Amino acid sequence: MTRVLIIGGHGKVALRLAPLLAERGDDVASLIRNPEHVDDITAAGSTPIVADVEQLDTDALAELFTGYDQIVWSAGAGGGSPARTYAVDRDAAIRTMDAAAHAGARRYVMVSFIGSKPDHGLTEEDGLFHYAEAKAAADAYLRGTDLDWTILGPGPLTLDEPTGRIETAHPGQGVVSRGDVAAVAAAALADASTVGRTIAFGNGDVPIAEAIAG
Repeated sequence: MTRVLIIGGHGKVALRLAPLLAERGDDVASLIRNPEHVDDITAAGSTPIVADVEQLDTDALAELFTGYDQIVWSAGAGGGSPARTYAVDRDAAIRTMDAAAHAGARRYVMVSFIGSKPDHGLTEEDGLFHYAEAKAAADAYLRGTDLDWTILGPGPLTLDEPTGRIETAHPGQGVVSRGDVAAVAAAALADASTVGRTIAFGNGDVPIAEAIAG
């Protein structure tokens, strides 16, 4: 049985990912900050772990990660101050990568976004500038690790019903439902051909497993 830990377990993607993993027989746990969300996590088929990833150092994270086979980063500061954006989306994310390596949890899937790249083209006047900078830095760090990593780059997220179909070759703006992002993450965890790849995508016409296959 594969043991999977989802970081940011109460997010809208994570709450859709947990039941997909549980239904296929994985042992799923979700790291959450707010103890009031425990019931939601349990209802999604996951084991809640209450801890604040922003406050934990690498050693504490490695202790939490010990025994897990796969780590999924689906957390985020959710906007707000630039300082907190960098603290969570860059610094905390990087600590989890180091912790995963220390704990022997080699498989790491990062839920990023389609605009995460050094030449994202945003200026400091843009509301997404600091988020884009933080995500680009975290993704670049992950690419430099020895982990079996995959970076997922969905476009703007919707609450539409999942279609099970995406486009990776020419995703355009990449608008995609959160349910389909969760399904892509689940499929990537099960597909070794996605290791070492960054996959930008949006909703499209190709079945997910086929679209992400290397």
